[in-house]
Amino acid sequence: MTAHFEFYRSSHMVLGDDTNPFHDIVLTLQVEKYRPQKIKDIVGNTEAVSRLQVIAEEGNMPNMILAGPPGTGKTTSVMCLAHELLGPNYAEAVLELNASDDRGIDVVRNKIKMFAQQKVTLPPGRQKIIILDEADSMTAAAQQALRRTMEIYSSTTRFALACNQSSKIIEPIQSRCAIIRYSKLSDKDILERLMTVASAEKVANTPEGLEAIVFTADGDMRQALNNLQATANGFGLVNQEHVFRVCDQPHPFLISNIIKQCMEAKIDDAYEGMRALADMGYSASDIITILFRVVRNNTAMNEFLKLEYIKQIGFCHMRIVDGVDSRLQLSGLLADLCQLTLRAMG
Repeated sequence: MTAHFEFYRSSHMVLGDDTNPFHDIVLTLQVEKYRPQKIKDIVGNTEAVSRLQVIAEEGNMPNMILAGPPGTGKTTSVMCLAHELLGPNYAEAVLELNASDDRGIDVVRNKIKMFAQQKVTLPPGRQKIIILDEADSMTAAAQQALRRTMEIYSSTTRFALACNQSSKIIEPIQSRCAIIRYSKLSDKDILERLMTVASAEKVANTPEGLEAIVFTADGDMRQALNNLQATANGFGLVNQEHVFRVCDQPHPFLISNIIKQCMEAKIDDAYEGMRALADMGYSASDIITILFRVVRNNTAMNEFLKLEYIKQIGFCHMRIVDGVDSRLQLSGLLADLCQLTLRAMG
């Protein structure tokens, strides 16, 4: 017990010690520290952001559904919009509910309805805002109860629903909302933001290290900043090797070698590379995901062959997602890729 206490006390002292070069990084999440506060500061998705900027300037906010992959700025956009519309009244005029909150039909009937009924003094032309994050995880019954609430209190309250798939929102709610779609952020946008944060936090990095973070993030800004922080905390230097050790993804170089063997129709060598990755503990899902990204970004491949490779990888990925994730599936994929190469050569 004493040993445990001593360990806690010593580690606590390190966290609070100003001599620790990563003192600020340890104590604050960079995702929150560098979260945009104004709509104009949001990175990427220029069309969606410009629509929100117009709403902020005109002040007439409709009910909205913001749909897109995680880490693309949906929740941040709504919060920035709410801050610009409501200003100092933000705290009392905004209700935010996440998927971690209980959002069954009772919450819609009680908490959301009570907030919508509250009288709040706001500037002319402004309404209270209810932000429902990850709305696609709400039950169908809760969504049915919500649509009536949206109608009754439309004069005083606006709803903003953020979700990954708008198809999981029931049709009646979709028809009452303006749908704003977000896409994955470009590598250029993420790299620029990473360089800004790394410079502000004085994180030692190499260009290859930042490129590796962009690769692992795959269009997700939250993932990119978390990976940057984790690598800086763990190693002090953000380089390619450290990033892939922290993110625990198969190294693209090893995957590239497997693809190279398939392009030369060397099935035995390709299988050895795949078996080495599997023996390192990577799952079939990990390997197939990186395999797709490496083939997609491969500029040296013949375009027709690349399309055929992606098609086979897609079929294999579908089977793996369905639960058939044995090593046999990956072996069969390598055989298919080698066959495609032979056909292209013959």
